[in-house]
Amino acid sequence: MPQRALLSVSDRAGLPAFARGLARVGFELYATGGTRRQLEEASIDVRAVSDLTGFPEILDGRVKTLHPGVHAGLLARRDDPEHLRTLEAHGLRTIDLVCCNLYPFARTAAGGAGFDEVLEQIDIGGPALLRSAAKNHRSVVVVVRPERYSEVLGALQEGGVGPELRRRLALEAFAHTAAYDAEIAEWLRDQLPQGSFPAELTVAGTLVRQLRYGENPHQRGAFYRLGQDPGGLGSAEQRLGSELSYNNLQDAAAAMALVAEFERPAAAIVKHTNPCGVALAEELAMAYRTAYDCDPRSAYGGVVAVNRELDVATAEQLAEVFTEVLVAPRLAPGAAEVLERRRNLRVLEAGPVRRWGLEVRSVPGGLLAQTRDERGFDRRSCRVVSRRQPSREEWEQLEFAWLTVKHVKSNAIVIARDFAAVGIGAGQMSRVEAAELAVRRAGERARNGVMASDAFFPFPDGVEAGLEAGVTAIIQPGGSKRDPEAVAAADRAGAAMVLTGERHFRH
Repeated sequence: MPQRALLSVSDRAGLPAFARGLARVGFELYATGGTRRQLEEASIDVRAVSDLTGFPEILDGRVKTLHPGVHAGLLARRDDPEHLRTLEAHGLRTIDLVCCNLYPFARTAAGGAGFDEVLEQIDIGGPALLRSAAKNHRSVVVVVRPERYSEVLGALQEGGVGPELRRRLALEAFAHTAAYDAEIAEWLRDQLPQGSFPAELTVAGTLVRQLRYGENPHQRGAFYRLGQDPGGLGSAEQRLGSELSYNNLQDAAAAMALVAEFERPAAAIVKHTNPCGVALAEELAMAYRTAYDCDPRSAYGGVVAVNRELDVATAEQLAEVFTEVLVAPRLAPGAAEVLERRRNLRVLEAGPVRRWGLEVRSVPGGLLAQTRDERGFDRRSCRVVSRRQPSREEWEQLEFAWLTVKHVKSNAIVIARDFAAVGIGAGQMSRVEAAELAVRRAGERARNGVMASDAFFPFPDGVEAGLEAGVTAIIQPGGSKRDPEAVAAADRAGAAMVLTGERHFRH
């Protein structure tokens, strides 16, 4: 019996060569409209799908393969005589290979098309083809990616596609349709007002690269992009340096999120997802220098992010310091040439994230999902509880410290002065220890600075540690039973205290 292949693709890269290869090993070729026209233009003998179905394509192509003449030929078990007799009784033929990829839904949606245009890019027949072929993969070879063409042809030329390759191809097909449906569900969620969490959470990722390892060399790691062109690290272009690691990407994400908080030129240096230096200035080069001076020892081997085009002056400074990764929206002419002096520096150009979605983490046996902490700083919602009001300059520093502390692992304390995080206490088991660590790192720079805490002070000792170091204003959420004791400590020192009414835990 002749073998039959059904071809229906949106991505037509490499298709003519694949079709010729199939014909050479004895396949009859059938194809849907646009795919068939391309093959005919390449002088390849191909028949219309209607020759299998006895029915024309209708409804502007919405219905062309949704027919027993296709799906019976895909789903019939070759080891079941009754299935084969049923096909023969109805004049239907088996299909032995399906090559299909789907309408460019994600690309259309990411391109800003209107609702109706995006809706038309929801493929119905394609996923059904792939699922039918993948279910019956012991009898039907299913190919969804052009990069598999040569491997499949090689196996066919050597006598047939074996069970292991068939299973891998079936897995790719089901993963492809699952990711496709997840993209559609995410897009439809974006069309609705923000509300409750979906009853079923779908996450679609496309493999960008396998990583050398995960957090440690004995773990495996990979990086996936969410959506067609999501911005951020998912759409970043690596300009310089060697392969990125799992930890590089985690730190880059933390640094990018921090500098995105600020309108003024900002630079952040991150180690182990915690900032060790953050600063604002009128010029980027000064912001980077000040961020580095926050904690030069910890900055060694750090990951740097800036929120402006990286100019040559800033690049000159970066080239003098061992840095693992630099992330910038873009590089100014000449900056890349300066950075090339620093061996092994990985340089990424990454724009803003275009669609965040939910923040998802895995836990044993499940997933945690939450909306992102996108709350900024609103002075009108703050409450001054001390006798003294903050000065204008203190308010500005308090805002900077508050936006910084939300990016520090809890328990978190930030001491800031002159728009620089001069002391950071991160990830401590008690808040007073976080305060003491921030004070120790700030040293004399704490004097006349301000202090931010990501959550309330359960005891006044953390407040007292900052006041003894010389901070003049403190911002914190409030809500502790001992808030009056913390306020009293500030009043005794003549300091100002501001309550925000909301916390910024980061675990």
